[in-house]
Amino acid sequence: MTKEYYIYIMTNKRNTVLYTGVTNDLIRRVYEHKSKLVEGFTKKYNINKLVYFEMYENPSEAIAREKQIKAGSRQKKINLINSMNLEWKDLYLEIV
Repeated sequence: MTKEYYIYIMTNKRNTVLYTGVTNDLIRRVYEHKSKLVEGFTKKYNINKLVYFEMYENPSEAIAREKQIKAGSRQKKINLINSMNLEWKDLYLEIV
């Protein structure tokens, strides 16, 4: 049985703020953000829409990819989101 790890990008209602994270349980983690159970940046800026994610079997690879995405420009993040989700719809509805 392989464990899965995810990097993800979330945004707010107006798509003006981007947040990148890593988790081993994407559904639970997005739910925590949506329900504002997580103190900090995502709660403060109403980050509640999953717009991009990638899956990995190795936690080190997922963490390295998260760091790579975080180090990139906003435009690179936008391009990444557009490559998977041109309409910026909430992907959480498709994974639950």
